[in-house]
Amino acid sequence: MNALLVYPQFPETYWSFKYALSFLGKRAAQPPLGLMTVAALLPNHWQKRLVDTNVEPLRDRDLEWAEVILLSGMHIQRDALLAIVERCRARGLRTVVGGPIASSVAAAELRVDHVVIGEAESLIADLARDLEQGTARAVYQAADRPEMESSPLPDLSLIKMNRYSTMTVQYSRGCPFNCEFCDIIEIYGRRPRTKAVAQVLAELDQLRAAGWRESVFIVDDNFIGNKTRAKELCVALAEWRRQFKTNFDFSTEASLNLADDPELMRLMKEAGFKSVFLGIETPDVSGLIASNKLQNTRRSLLESVATIQSFGMQVMGGFILGFDTDNVDIFDRMVDFIEKSGIPIAMVGLLQAMPGTQLFRRLWKEGRILDAGHGDNTGDHLNFLPHMDATRLVAGYRSVLQRIYNCDAYYKRVKLYLSRTQPKPGERSSKQRWLTHGNARAFVTSILRQGVFGRQRWSYWKFLMTVAIRYRRCFGAAMTLAVMGYHFQVMTRKLLEVKEEPVLTPAIEKGFSGDAGGQSR
Repeated sequence: MNALLVYPQFPETYWSFKYALSFLGKRAAQPPLGLMTVAALLPNHWQKRLVDTNVEPLRDRDLEWAEVILLSGMHIQRDALLAIVERCRARGLRTVVGGPIASSVAAAELRVDHVVIGEAESLIADLARDLEQGTARAVYQAADRPEMESSPLPDLSLIKMNRYSTMTVQYSRGCPFNCEFCDIIEIYGRRPRTKAVAQVLAELDQLRAAGWRESVFIVDDNFIGNKTRAKELCVALAEWRRQFKTNFDFSTEASLNLADDPELMRLMKEAGFKSVFLGIETPDVSGLIASNKLQNTRRSLLESVATIQSFGMQVMGGFILGFDTDNVDIFDRMVDFIEKSGIPIAMVGLLQAMPGTQLFRRLWKEGRILDAGHGDNTGDHLNFLPHMDATRLVAGYRSVLQRIYNCDAYYKRVKLYLSRTQPKPGERSSKQRWLTHGNARAFVTSILRQGVFGRQRWSYWKFLMTVAIRYRRCFGAAMTLAVMGYHFQVMTRKLLEVKEEPVLTPAIEKGFSGDAGGQSR
């Protein structure tokens, strides 16, 4: 059977990094790891192709070759996915949809032949057999969450590696916390399930054998959900890097209680972790308590961030505006916190009530849900009735983005971060990789776009001079952040150009069903 796996396009958002990737000549940040894993689970005698529409178009000849189309995506990719489905239906092709979107959008709305709900490892064999025999059911739903030992090596042969800036490895699924707005715990559960160390090393060996020498993102939603296992993996990663004398470095997502464990931070540094994304959410403690983000309370958020940075890891932060507890001073407090934190990449978004979450269920009962949302919390769309006046909330949100991504403010945070992570005198630093072809291209493009033709040329050159004089051992990191700053500045300008008033019609009045689905990332 000819199986065509298709990944829908992401819209242009802060998370897309579109304008930064263009400096490197890359088309997407990461490959579709889920579909690559599904491909490895399909029967060996099947013929398989993968089209990631973020890096290449879906051509008619691809559809002519295919006998069945397998799609996966997140809620934010919904419109692009539905357009692909309609294109396939017009050709009479069988379609299968899985991934997080299958849990957040009703099967009838997806308009596909077969929907797969849950993790693929326990479902694909039955689905493939039934497709071959022509007896496939409309819905396949996992009865339980499989252990990670059953997850195979992803099929790297299906992707064009040189079109991505980062490769991906998944080590664990699940998170032990219980944040009200989070859909991860609804999809993957609260018991962290991890791969064996040998599995992770096998994936890295596969990447290395394929010629990859750049960054690897450990895509776990909480890498330290099981701290004991995380420490074991870090020890093995450090040894693996020494064995192959490789410059592989890692990034991941974790919870803020990482700052409580110096041993774990030391092991992550030795393993080559250069950055970690943390859900900080808000500097307002009442908001953290109300959303059940208790792991961020009973601590100084600023001190926790600085502690993690002191171990050489860049902290990227997720922040949310729109909690019921937010008052009008939250916008100034948010900006003040971000400026003092030294977090250059501060992803500030409006609260989204995602289908299937505790938050969605509560707001539905309160009659405050407007729609199922679209998965992008970095626009100015609200899918629920906030306590704060909606117009004031959106205006405040825009003002926060405008202030934190102002060139001078952004470079100031980068310099604060560099001051905390620059190797101390006598301390060995990792080798910079700015002599590679890709990084040389990015550097030249940065000089031209930001230093010659940029709107904030003076701020850019002042920043580079400071880095060259005071932080030259961190020059590579500084240039990477300068390039990423360009993306955020372009996206902020585009957001501020849109002058739309929030449309706030309760979903109940519009006939929207509270049973809209489960979850999405």
